[in-house]
Amino acid sequence: MCGIAGWVSFDADLTRRGDVLDAMTETMACRGPDGRGTYVRTHVGLGHRRLAVIDLPGGAQPMSVTTPAGEIAMVYSGEAYNFQELRDRLTSLGHTFRTDSDTEVVLHAYLQWGESLVDHLDGMYAFAIWDGREQKLLLVRDRMGIKPLFYHPTPDGILFGSEPKAILANPLVRKAVDTDGLRELFAQTKTPGWALWKGMSELLPGSLISVDRNGVRQRTYWRLGAAEHTDSREDTVARVREMLTGIVGRQLISDVPQCVLLSGGLDSSAITGLAAERLARRGERVRTFSVDFVGQEENFVPDEIRDTPDSPFVRDVAAHVGSAHHDVMLNPADLTDPAVRRATVAARDIPNGFGDLDSSLYLLFKAIREQSTVALSGESADEVFAGYPWFHNAAMLRVETFPWMAVIPPLSLAARSDHIEPGLRARLDVGTYTADQYATALAEVEHLDGESGTERRMRSMCHLHLTRFVRALLDRKDRLSMAVGLEVRVPFCNHELVEYVYNTPWPLKTFDGREKSLLRQAAAHTLPRSVVERVKSPYPSPQNPQYAAMLQQQVKELVAAPDADVFALVDRVWAQQVVAQDPARMTVAVRAGLERVLDLHTWLELHSPELLLD
Repeated sequence: MCGIAGWVSFDADLTRRGDVLDAMTETMACRGPDGRGTYVRTHVGLGHRRLAVIDLPGGAQPMSVTTPAGEIAMVYSGEAYNFQELRDRLTSLGHTFRTDSDTEVVLHAYLQWGESLVDHLDGMYAFAIWDGREQKLLLVRDRMGIKPLFYHPTPDGILFGSEPKAILANPLVRKAVDTDGLRELFAQTKTPGWALWKGMSELLPGSLISVDRNGVRQRTYWRLGAAEHTDSREDTVARVREMLTGIVGRQLISDVPQCVLLSGGLDSSAITGLAAERLARRGERVRTFSVDFVGQEENFVPDEIRDTPDSPFVRDVAAHVGSAHHDVMLNPADLTDPAVRRATVAARDIPNGFGDLDSSLYLLFKAIREQSTVALSGESADEVFAGYPWFHNAAMLRVETFPWMAVIPPLSLAARSDHIEPGLRARLDVGTYTADQYATALAEVEHLDGESGTERRMRSMCHLHLTRFVRALLDRKDRLSMAVGLEVRVPFCNHELVEYVYNTPWPLKTFDGREKSLLRQAAAHTLPRSVVERVKSPYPSPQNPQYAAMLQQQVKELVAAPDADVFALVDRVWAQQVVAQDPARMTVAVRAGLERVLDLHTWLELHSPELLLD
């Protein structure tokens, strides 16, 4: 997995700036607790922190090869799941290997194909290659954006890192956030390339950047496109089953302990069932982990987005596949611990305001890391197979905004903007910005000639989720898992599966009259009937009013502090009113506002950013 960082400067001698490269690299220590290394030449510095997953003794980085025309070096984060097939092909082409690592395979793929190596990779990755033959840097990110990569152009080169904190550690960078950065922060539309910090960008999924003395050039090598689907229902289900079985099998390859995240929903249960099948052939037992809250099952009350508690379904799956199962139980004090909030905000670099969704996931990953280094997740199945309830609500098909913002209370316009300081709220105009981003996102959708109105709309809905919503979820998953040195793999983000399912017509996606018809049918043979029939339920959230009361108390302390910096961004009057509410009657949206305030406060303490609000 790992974390990478680097600096290219064509007008400086970076051999004299090793201390800065070290500082940038060390910000990635949590992503790579097993080793570190740097590569420094006159105009380039590459830094790497390693989480050892495959070929534990042989995969040290930076990795380099010497050619007659110059040296080529690479720092790499992620996994190439097809590295064994690629290794065999490259060997047949005359390449020799010193290690068993996928890193060396990717490096030799560059030697063989140059930038076209991206056409040969299947996996999740972000990497940098310095080609000394041409004095050129290449930055590459995987097709779905599973692994993060950020960059910051400079007058004579570029800075880059797996996370913004690596770039911020370089003294060339001004730690400033302007109104454009804040506008997206509060809007949460996942605008492609946005990175909050002024001058910094996120490399787009499916894209690469080349940097030389002539400047910085970006190219998209993969995007989600429209294609005819001619397979029958039976063949489509069989193809999805075949693809998922192969994907899960490839992603179970590692030299360290692994497990599966199990929520009791169709998505994670399908991965669990397929993993159990594959591991049983090797004489192994699948290990599963779930998160829940003290008293949640006994006191569960259906709410706007959750009909049932997870625990009974988790038990059904664990019993059905015979997994070695572990429950991670949390209470309100765990979730509101300021140290946990500080860890989650530091991991994400931005005050995203996901609150308990972040803290509980972080604590789950932290508990898993004590026993496993790799975990498989069911993340992204709802985006790939159109599983969210709003896909199947006729009224939502007429909503002229991102559909999740019309349904999920914490993502409504009011929840995203009511707590903003009034003057700033007017300048940001989150509503207009959201509408503009929605129009931009729709314009990117490619359609087939002759598509019906319904098919066009559903293709657009799927495209919005696969190019906007899923990227926010993948970033959250990566940052919080890597904060504790856990590698989380996402089988549903295999790009061939995504392309295939995306292009199946809407009637095929819903042939049984329910959501995720293709996945349900393809994985039914591995699952208990209770899960096959279960209605979609999102990631769990605590219902205990004590949680809201603890949030109120922490915000109340901020309100009482006359010099609290957070009120440059937050409406103090709004906060005063909310902390006086009955926590047992507080809506999910208002509670999310409290979480956003605390996240913003923590972020300001961590970074002391320069706020350019004029």
